[in-house]
Amino acid sequence: MELLKKLDLPPVWLILLMAIASASTGFETAIPEMIWPGRMLIILGLLLAVWAALAFRRARTTIIPKERPSALVDTGPYRISRNPIYLADLVILAGWSLSHGILIAAVMTMTMFFVLERRFILGEEAVLEADLGQPYLDYKARVRRWI
Repeated sequence: MELLKKLDLPPVWLILLMAIASASTGFETAIPEMIWPGRMLIILGLLLAVWAALAFRRARTTIIPKERPSALVDTGPYRISRNPIYLADLVILAGWSLSHGILIAAVMTMTMFFVLERRFILGEEAVLEADLGQPYLDYKARVRRWI
């Protein structure tokens, strides 16, 4: 059980849902016109995730979900989204789906959305409110959860 707790991370969920989609759609093929747009979304998602991670590093606070934050990160991509790394995960999954022609991955993308919101975001927001108080509430009032 301890191993499962350590594996309960958004990138693990992302990889798991990609694998499930791939395993369940062995007969679908990519639409050639969608390969490059899909790859561009993957690159965009990766760049967004790196940019957001650098903002955490500059603020010297944890990037690990379910760990206690030591600072409010409201710079870089956090100026336009309270969850740019989770948004990046969704963009990566959508891009991967397009570039591989996997239609069921649209269902997996919605599943990922709900996993991120229920397993991570709602709890993180409660911790941030408790630990950071009014500065977080002010930030929450001016920046949307997604975009």
